[in-house]
Amino acid sequence: MSQHVCPFWVGYLLLSPLRKLITNPERILKPFVRSGMTVLDAGTAMGFFSLPLARLVGESGRVVCIDLQERMIVSLKKRAVKAGLEARMEFRVCTAESLAIDDLKGRLDFALAIAVVHELPDPRRFLTEIFSALKKGGSLLFSEPAGHVSRDGFSSSLSLARAVGFEIQNTRKIVRSHSALLTK
Repeated sequence: MSQHVCPFWVGYLLLSPLRKLITNPERILKPFVRSGMTVLDAGTAMGFFSLPLARLVGESGRVVCIDLQERMIVSLKKRAVKAGLEARMEFRVCTAESLAIDDLKGRLDFALAIAVVHELPDPRRFLTEIFSALKKGGSLLFSEPAGHVSRDGFSSSLSLARAVGFEIQNTRKIVRSHSALLTK
């Protein structure tokens, strides 16, 4: 699903403790994720958001982690095992054509797409697949880095999300990003 895929080695930079100080994943996710939820982390990389999601969903919840690069998923699995969270996580490698989440239709409470949509050749398909997988009332936290995506580019993505069926609830504040909460 990518035009320009983030190189594997950048995954290590994305795990930087400095990034956590600037962009605290727990603080960003806590308003949306509760124990027992089923959530999707699309474009998970090495799990900067995945492990905090797994903590938030608790033992009765589930985090489906999807990435195009198998090396990212392998690294995330190792990190999940080390953190003792692998039992509440599912790891999938998607294809360039699809997230391959048809089996999740109507089952997701929450989805996360941070710094991923701008890398896709077919954002409409991506958003359509997530929309289909969400339960009625489910939400997608959608964010793009301001350094890669202009405000106009993000607005275009939001228009595409509306066309797919999402409602834009509000814009969120995530440092150096354009962000919005979308609901089904």
